[in-house]
Amino acid sequence: MNNINEMLNASCGVGAFSKRYFSYLSKVLDAIDVSSIEEFVEILLDARERGASVFFIGNGGSASTASHFVNDIGVGTRSWDKPFCVMSLSDNSSVVTAIGNDRGYENIFVEQLRLYLKPADVVVMISASGNSPNLIKALDYANDIGAMTVGLTSFDGGVVKSRSKCNIHVPAEKGEYGPAEDAHLIIDHLVSAYLMHHVKNELLQGGKEGA
Repeated sequence: MNNINEMLNASCGVGAFSKRYFSYLSKVLDAIDVSSIEEFVEILLDARERGASVFFIGNGGSASTASHFVNDIGVGTRSWDKPFCVMSLSDNSSVVTAIGNDRGYENIFVEQLRLYLKPADVVVMISASGNSPNLIKALDYANDIGAMTVGLTSFDGGVVKSRSKCNIHVPAEKGEYGPAEDAHLIIDHLVSAYLMHHVKNELLQGGKEGA
């Protein structure tokens, strides 16, 4: 059942629909397993400590969420002495379209990972369905070489949920892309806010405030 369509059919206007949408989104957020977010934060902090790279990938709206994560974690934390080395593989249109044109769209991420990914690195896949072929190929390659894999999924989670080593699942119903992608972006802001606070405390403890 698609709750969004049901709300739209029952709504008498945008105001009533807005209230129902916000209420449903709150219900979805409350059902997320926060221990998976804790695990994700520990993975990011560990990668930073080791100087490992973290690659974010996604399609469509999830591609913009991947870019948003990179902005918020890489630049937003202001961790210059010990940076979070993050990159979105969805952002370079020349690379993505060249690989898609010459090698097939299902290879746009795995071909880039073959250039950049090392076993110590992390790959974060953002997908509502968890079944995009280009994400699955990237996931399998990353797992094969021993890299850490993290999924942000929704609906039933798909292949990404079942094969990623860490998964944050948003329990929206199949086809509810709005709440799924809303929640993924909220997780971005939650995680980046926590990491910014973590870095600030490090600076305070090290006497580097304002550096």
